[in-house]
Amino acid sequence: MILFSSFHHSITLTFQYSIIPMFKEVFMATQVVSMTEFKTLTLKGRGKVRDIYDLEDRLLIVATDRISAFDVVMPNPIPDKGRVLTQLSKFWFDMTKEIVPNHIISTDVKDFPEGCRSYQEILRDRSMLVVKTDVIPIECVVRGYLSGSGWEEYRKSGEVCGIQLPKGLVESSKLEEPIFTPATKEEVGLHDENITFGKAEKIVGKDLAQRLRDISLAVYKRGRDFAEGKGILIADTKMEFGIKGGKLLLIDELFTPDSSRFWPKDDYRPGGSQKSFDKQFLRDYLISLRWDKNPPAPQLPEEIVRKTREKYLEAYERLVERSLTPALSPQGRG
Repeated sequence: MILFSSFHHSITLTFQYSIIPMFKEVFMATQVVSMTEFKTLTLKGRGKVRDIYDLEDRLLIVATDRISAFDVVMPNPIPDKGRVLTQLSKFWFDMTKEIVPNHIISTDVKDFPEGCRSYQEILRDRSMLVVKTDVIPIECVVRGYLSGSGWEEYRKSGEVCGIQLPKGLVESSKLEEPIFTPATKEEVGLHDENITFGKAEKIVGKDLAQRLRDISLAVYKRGRDFAEGKGILIADTKMEFGIKGGKLLLIDELFTPDSSRFWPKDDYRPGGSQKSFDKQFLRDYLISLRWDKNPPAPQLPEEIVRKTREKYLEAYERLVERSLTPALSPQGRG
């Protein structure tokens, strides 16, 4: 959850049917939130996707519909994306709380402080009231398959983050055992950097680094096994942790299409890139443009916005086995 203090745009809260006419009936009932501006709350900062408000010993985290790729925020929001991230994270946090406690207090706006009530139509389904923690300054990445930056490292050196892997692996190969490959946490607009476990130990301390590794691997295995039963392979994922009163907590998001690579199990074929239910579809489009991966990001065509939304929704529906409840406008709520 990397924060920055300012965002050079005013609030964007619109109905998306004007952007994608062919989906007018769907988006007429969907609030698309690119950014929030809650004047009576204290803004702590904005991440690439989330707006964070300071409620003294707690935080209000709002998942907007912004989307980033290669650590750069795109100019186009993805309708319903923030709601998918919040509801899917809640689902996984509940499933893994016996492995490690998490920071969630509530995702029900009825439980939020009185000062949040006037914003409940925006907050509903896309926000979390959480414990404020001291965020641990590394990303905890677990890889079960060889893809993305891990594949690029392996091609060059036969290693990923200092971990020697068997020879002869191909892109998207399943690893014999998942590996813990930490990364730095960089400011918005900068690229996170893969690091060795030894460097992670120097950043956070040896004992804590080992705890983070063991817990991250255990959480990944729980999610991997469940998702595979639903027809989704979790190729890799990123987790974040914080400390509150000496207690280690899982924070931010968990096993979402933003933080993980989701591949359809039935279509899995090692030896190349895979079909996906995540941001890889968007990444592949951006790569085809020969964009240099630095701001500003290019405008996304309507078809890319539509297909990205569909992939996020399909991932949610496959895993949770129900449709995402429609988010109606204030005028549309009964």
